[in-house]
Amino acid sequence: MSGLVMPSGWFVGCGNMGGAMVAGWVKAGVDLSALTAISPSGRDIPGVAVSTDLPDGEPEWVWLGHKPYQVEEVAAKVAPRIGAHTVILSILAGVECASLRRLFPEARAIVRLMPNLPVSDGEGVTGLYSDDADPALRDEISAIVGKLGFAPWGEHEADLTAISTVAGSGPAYVARFIAAMARQAEALGLPAEIAQRLALETVAGTGVMARASGEAMGPLATRVASPGGSTEAGLKVLDGDAGMDDLVARTVEAARRRTEEMAAAARD
Repeated sequence: MSGLVMPSGWFVGCGNMGGAMVAGWVKAGVDLSALTAISPSGRDIPGVAVSTDLPDGEPEWVWLGHKPYQVEEVAAKVAPRIGAHTVILSILAGVECASLRRLFPEARAIVRLMPNLPVSDGEGVTGLYSDDADPALRDEISAIVGKLGFAPWGEHEADLTAISTVAGSGPAYVARFIAAMARQAEALGLPAEIAQRLALETVAGTGVMARASGEAMGPLATRVASPGGSTEAGLKVLDGDAGMDDLVARTVEAARRRTEEMAAAARD
């Protein structure tokens, strides 16, 4: 066990991302005995008690993990149970602190988090932001969320958009890249199973190597590519016009734009 104990409270709408966070805490040995997941379906969520309705009492921490468009409906039920000692921790994409403060005016503090799915294995990235959490609370939250991986605090709320459009959405983009690599391995004659494993292990191994060494990506790529060799020939395609930088820029911009659209909808 890690010795960390989750404050008493609720995880309202513990779906894919909420379930990934719970799984990560369980693997890290965090004591979740005081946490209740609120799931209307009553589905089992390993590692945490589940209720179909709000339990009695005033919670210390309330995690919001439902769909962003449900925030008004959920707040109408939850807000009357929120007191001056309750912290709201939201993983709702695009729902800003000001909107949450309007919905939960009595809360001690409002904290936004933008996790990604690898939190389930303690290998995630979770962006954090609050404009009213005191240093002691920030430290407490960092200790809990830090068990899920890298958990930086943003200086500005807009930093969460940058984190979510890169790290939050990033696993989906990396998955697409791995699938594309695997398809090309198949096209070169490898069986599908080997092609998939080849692409996956190449990406995973590169990440592990880079993290362990601290080496920047530019020098790492150069170290792999011999002058005039096959890798360099491939890099010229990725580095050319409409290559990797352009594709990633357009991808991230589309995600950023959609995040701002959701934020605008939550303000209305």
